[in-house]
Amino acid sequence: MKSRIYKDVHFDASHRLLHYQGKCANLHGHRWRAEVWMEGDVDEDTMILIDYNTIKTIIERFDHQIILNSDDPMVPCIEQFQTVVKTPGDPTSELLAQVIRDDLDRECRRLGISARTVAVRVWESDGCYAEIGNADL
Repeated sequence: MKSRIYKDVHFDASHRLLHYQGKCANLHGHRWRAEVWMEGDVDEDTMILIDYNTIKTIIERFDHQIILNSDDPMVPCIEQFQTVVKTPGDPTSELLAQVIRDDLDRECRRLGISARTVAVRVWESDGCYAEIGNADL
């Protein structure tokens, strides 16, 4: 049986945009919101597409973290005191949506389940979000 599910997860994290000129070049925080749509074949035994907690766990790795471009010169300084979540570019809502999508799809393959990410929407604030779909669908 095919199914589509939705999960909404909030997390608090700080970031800065290394290649941006403006106030977002400064380290600052947001109450982020990630919305995820997934679809695929439901497991015949459990009748579950993917555990909602799996989605939540993948997204919550950002919770109460500092998220920085892996090339940011602040990384080694901050890592003296705490872990930094590093991204392969500036941690914009657009990039975080892509990272979350890719991490979810990778976890589904690892678990051997047929669920695929249809879309991820990452809200940076109440009025601003970025959304990415899955080009393989």
